[in-house]
Amino acid sequence: MPTPVISPREADVLALLGEHLSNAEIAARLFISVRTVESHTSSLLRKLALPDRRALSRRAVELARAERPRPAPALPAPLTEFVGRERERAALAVLLADHRQVTAVGPGGVGKTRLALAVAAEAAGRFADGVWFVDLAPVAGPDRVAAAVAAALGVGEQPGQGLDEAVCAALSERRALLVLDNCEQVREGVAPFLERLLAACPEVRVLATSRARLLVPFERVFPVPPLSRDGGGTSEAVALFVERATAAAGVAPDPALRDGIAAVCERLDGMALAIELAAARWPTLGLDGLRAGLSDQLRILAGGPRADDRHRSVRAVLDWSHELLEPADRALLRRVSAFVLPFTAGAAVAVAGFAPLDAGAVADGLGRLAEQSLLTAVPSAHGTRYRALETIRQYGAERLDGAGESARVRGRHLDWCLSGADGLARATDEERQLREGGWQAGFDALAEELRTALAWAAERPERRPDARRLALGLAGLAFDRHLLGEAQQRLEQAAALADDSPTQGSPTNADAADAAAALREAARVAGCRRLGDDMYRLHRAAAAAALDAGDPAGAARDLAAAATVAHRFSSTFARLPAAAEVTALLARADELSDGSPAASAALALAEAAVLADAYGSVQGSPDNTARETVGYAQRAVELARRAGDPVAESAALDALSGAHSWAGEPFAAAGAAHRRVELLAPAPRTPATAHEQVDALAMAAATAIGVGELDRARQWGRQLAEHPLTAEVGHHATSWLLVADAFAGQEEDVLAGGARFLRAWEQGGRPRSFSLGPAAAAVAMVHGLRGDDGARASWLAVVGRAGTEEEHRHGYGAVFDATVLLHRGEAGAALERLSPAPEEVWKWVSWVWLHWYTAVRVEASVLSGHPEARERLAGARATVAGNPVAGVQLDRAQALLDGDPARVRATAAAFAAAGCRYQSARSLRLAEAAGDGGEDGNESGSGSGGEDGNGGEGGRAPGRRLSGW
Repeated sequence: MPTPVISPREADVLALLGEHLSNAEIAARLFISVRTVESHTSSLLRKLALPDRRALSRRAVELARAERPRPAPALPAPLTEFVGRERERAALAVLLADHRQVTAVGPGGVGKTRLALAVAAEAAGRFADGVWFVDLAPVAGPDRVAAAVAAALGVGEQPGQGLDEAVCAALSERRALLVLDNCEQVREGVAPFLERLLAACPEVRVLATSRARLLVPFERVFPVPPLSRDGGGTSEAVALFVERATAAAGVAPDPALRDGIAAVCERLDGMALAIELAAARWPTLGLDGLRAGLSDQLRILAGGPRADDRHRSVRAVLDWSHELLEPADRALLRRVSAFVLPFTAGAAVAVAGFAPLDAGAVADGLGRLAEQSLLTAVPSAHGTRYRALETIRQYGAERLDGAGESARVRGRHLDWCLSGADGLARATDEERQLREGGWQAGFDALAEELRTALAWAAERPERRPDARRLALGLAGLAFDRHLLGEAQQRLEQAAALADDSPTQGSPTNADAADAAAALREAARVAGCRRLGDDMYRLHRAAAAAALDAGDPAGAARDLAAAATVAHRFSSTFARLPAAAEVTALLARADELSDGSPAASAALALAEAAVLADAYGSVQGSPDNTARETVGYAQRAVELARRAGDPVAESAALDALSGAHSWAGEPFAAAGAAHRRVELLAPAPRTPATAHEQVDALAMAAATAIGVGELDRARQWGRQLAEHPLTAEVGHHATSWLLVADAFAGQEEDVLAGGARFLRAWEQGGRPRSFSLGPAAAAVAMVHGLRGDDGARASWLAVVGRAGTEEEHRHGYGAVFDATVLLHRGEAGAALERLSPAPEEVWKWVSWVWLHWYTAVRVEASVLSGHPEARERLAGARATVAGNPVAGVQLDRAQALLDGDPARVRATAAAFAAAGCRYQSARSLRLAEAAGDGGEDGNESGSGSGGEDGNGGEGGRAPGRRLSGW
């Protein structure tokens, strides 16, 4: 079928359709008429055989994506030239083109990594979304594979999902190549990760290197052979030797010696690493020296099958190189094998600097080892670091064990890690800003060393106190680095280490108390991750540990916290605990309580959550008595204040805010939410305070929207969007800011924020939440006000996946849809969308949308000529009293009902003062229509995007409120 010919003008129109512009906007941009735009759009639909405008927009995005500059391959830049391997490069490239997962398999030192890098670089042009390299050699364990890949991709954690899920979500619609190097040591982690990745990401391909097959579906194995020795002195193996020897000596070997060099390469079985190491000796030994040294080694290691010979050829060269070293340099080579990442000379002194080595000998030795290609010197802006190839590092580790120094060296490495972790943790905010390369870079340069040292220490009873200290330190650093999953993991590990007393057969009270403290902190981190099941489990585990420690009051607080979590954050659970189970926890907490201020406050909050359902939980009853609920919450606030715990007081104020909204008191709800923000502002950043701060900002923004305080809502919405804990979750971060901006009429801000929201929501796996639906609906509304039905339909599709159907139908969706319908002059349809009275849909509107729902419904009643319009208007006055936006909207409705255009016009200034640009412009348009004898707001487009000022308060139905996000 011939490719349709698209004219240059049609191409321009198509590109602007990809930006979701309306016909009018495209006409203005291209200086053509709207009718011409419509003609080009119809032609494009016909030529491209697409069903609608939305499909055209998608095609435009695809075309733009195909034409944009390809991202540069994210591959390490080799320091030396790649030599030979023409046949292997071609064959591996074909396999990679035909299969989704290819594993280059071969022994250590055969050249798998360099071959994979060469092929990946050549294939980069076929992958529109990039080529990414992940070295798994430093990874401490199989459970860290997803974290290593996420770090390479720049993917952060997403609330409610693990890093492997976040990686799959980020790559789900990407055409990318992932190069995984050194998979053999974490093969049991790589295999399940790749199964999930390849199933979830149909356009992703994986090129892996490993000493053994990965045994995953779709795998195609490519055995990497040694370098070819065919052709003798002109072979690939000799070419590699000559290139590396020339680099080492500064002058090329005499061509007459090539046959002798070929014999050396044959003795080395063509193993790339062995050839490079031998070539590094050329300047000092020459051909005769190489022959003599290798002959001795190979005689010692002769025998065995061919595959073993290949391994042994590398070991032969390493053994030979090792024997040529001075004793001090041998000691240094084996001792620095403790490092899994590039290290500085200072770090080497700390770990390897004991007899027979002093600081000077370490520094000199590093240079000599680098000269002999046993280490690689890696210059950087912050000094030189050294690293060993993984094969050499493993060789050094074997030598370390053989010398009987392993425990001492790894113990010094552990001590160095503890010191480094302490230094990072003690750094002030100012020091973190001034630290070379940044604090985050400092952590990244140390993190894998910390994990390796922790894994070693955790297996040795005599070092478990140090392991526990390092686990706690790593947890804090990981939290600061926004690696929340690891922070929780390390806290749970610290608790488990506390259970193993190094000196006695059972844990002491102090050990159990330490375990309880770590588990509580882990529960708070789980809260930051929106993992309700984990919060509940960990609080219960903390209670058990507290009882073991002889601390019943602490156990009471933990059990009360678990009961509270089950209701306060019920929407974040995969499986809600049974009501009887939670009630039993509350009763047990009451039994254990010692009546202390802290225990009493925790118990009171749990009672407000469980007995009065102040948080409007998923499993809660909508029929509880509102005033009774307020009473429970007020008591919890008072007791928390007496306990002097700002985090507990914030949680209690959250319950009070929910109780007030349930009672139809949105201003009181907003006041309680505002107090939370002020209370937490000076608190130091910990998992507990960070979790509360994010929730408080979300609630403050939402409740401010509910009472028409749009400037405050936008202020708190921006703070939420900029909070460090939301850096990786732009959809959650911007949700309430989008709603506030939409109501305020900040059209450009909504469109820009909507793009960030959509990218983050898609990258996060398209989650569903009680704040994400309203955000998407707000963007849809702005597109509706702009007249772009295609973009609006796209965003409404997002609403269907990001929010809940009933809440959209009865709550925020009704407000936003009616606003668009009123804008288009379809007052009757708008009233139909809002046909239930507020009390009939109370559980969907009582939180944020009540005032907006009420005001928009009144306006629709007036403009459609509903016989009860005047009665509805009078009844609404008491409901929205004090709301600067909804109140003015009722004033405008009254003026329209009275036929007074001047009063309608006067409301424009009041709307502007309340921060509502769209409603201000709408008032002028309605006044003009009324003054001309026209009908209700038949304006076809005010040009000011914003939102109709008709918003309200969100519902507190079962599952409505829940943790802010």
